[in-house]
Amino acid sequence: MARVIAAITTSVDGFITGPDDGPAYGLGKGGERLHHWVMGGPWTYDGGHDFAMQGPDKDFYDELVAGLGAGIVGRGMYDAAGAWGGTNPFPGPLMVLTHRVQDQPATESGFTFVSGLEEALARAVAEAGGKDVSIGGGADVIRQALAAGRVDELVLSTAPVILGAGKRLFDSFDQDIDLEIIKTVSSTFATHVRYAVKK
Repeated sequence: MARVIAAITTSVDGFITGPDDGPAYGLGKGGERLHHWVMGGPWTYDGGHDFAMQGPDKDFYDELVAGLGAGIVGRGMYDAAGAWGGTNPFPGPLMVLTHRVQDQPATESGFTFVSGLEEALARAVAEAGGKDVSIGGGADVIRQALAAGRVDELVLSTAPVILGAGKRLFDSFDQDIDLEIIKTVSSTFATHVRYAVKK
C-alpha cells in the first residue's frame, strides 16, 4: 500500500517561509536561504542561481522521490512557485488543494485542482498506482494531513538559518504525535531527517 510522505524545509526556528511570501517573493523575504540545498548554493529571486542540487542533498532528494507516484500541494505553494512555469516538475501527477477549482489548468500541465484533503489523497493514491504519495506543503496542508492521521512519514529539512518571522510549520497545531527517526543526512545547507509517524 502507498505511503503518504509529508516533506518540507524549515528554518531552525520553525518557519517554512520568510515574511511576504507569494508570487513576488516565493519563499518570502530572506526565505530563499531555506532552499540553498535545493539550488546547490546561494541564489536570489532575480535569477542568481543555477539549479544544481548536489552532494548529500541530491542523494537525499533522489532517494526520497524515487518511490513517488503522485503528490499533493496547497494552492499557496502552487501560486508562490509560479505554478512551476506551468508544468508539474515532480514525479507523477500533482493534486493542488484549492477552493478555486474553476482555475484548473490544462490537463497536460500535470496539475489537478481538488477542493478537499480527502479527495486529494484519494485521487493521489489512485494515480500513484501503489507508489508513495508526497505532501509537499504548505504548512496548512501538512498540518491537516497530520491531524487526520494520514501521514506515514514526515520529512523535515532544516536549513541553518533563523528567520524570526514568516509562516511557521506547526503554528496552532495542538496534537501530540510520536515520531521515530528513520534516517538523517546533513550537508552544508541543511540537515534532513526522515521520521516515521507512530500511529
